[in-house]
Amino acid sequence: MNKYLAEFVGTFWLVLGGCGSAVLAAAFPEVGIGLLGVSLAFGLTVLTMAFAIGHISGCHLNPAVSVGLWAGGRFPATELLPYIVAQVLGGLVAGGVLYVIASGQAGFDVSAGFASNGYGDHSPGQYSLLAALVCEVVMTMMFLIVIMGATDSRAPAGFAPIAIGLCLTLIHLISIPVTNTSVNPARSTGVAAYVGDWAIAQLWLFWLAPIVGAVIGATIYKVIAREGEQTQ
Repeated sequence: MNKYLAEFVGTFWLVLGGCGSAVLAAAFPEVGIGLLGVSLAFGLTVLTMAFAIGHISGCHLNPAVSVGLWAGGRFPATELLPYIVAQVLGGLVAGGVLYVIASGQAGFDVSAGFASNGYGDHSPGQYSLLAALVCEVVMTMMFLIVIMGATDSRAPAGFAPIAIGLCLTLIHLISIPVTNTSVNPARSTGVAAYVGDWAIAQLWLFWLAPIVGAVIGATIYKVIAREGEQTQ
């Protein structure tokens, strides 16, 4: 149970820290942190939690990461469902806490988005479904390659959290205008549940695309890693 609780707490922090920065601070009058600040916030949540709970649960914080690590031979299938349940519950609780805080401001309107992911009319840059699909698949694919590479036994020890946190920051810098950046079904579900309506209707994409991308990324890394072993 300690592993599942760690995943719950870690995902709670990711959604509260990342989505909280977008909802509460991104456009705050005159001193808003903007897209760069939100990108850093997401990266910092993973960086801090990787040091805090990485030795307990592996710090997945993301159903797509758990599935990708399973596909890459790094995670047992028997623990997939409990991890995913813990991650989604952590995201939902964080979304609830964020809703309570955000709704304390006069004029708050959850239907405006609440940091939800979307495509078409609900994409920050009005990007199409195809663009959103490709973006989420490719970004999650690269995320898994970095995760698996940084945590490889041949990689420099102790630096994985930094590489993974910076990778998530970079992913957000690239893709916030396209989908508001998911690469994480638990993050998407955690806020979409409070928006309802269009956010729930489009949520399928932010489960499907990250999981597909994660499996592709893990598969690519397995090939790369095998080739690296043969050349040593």
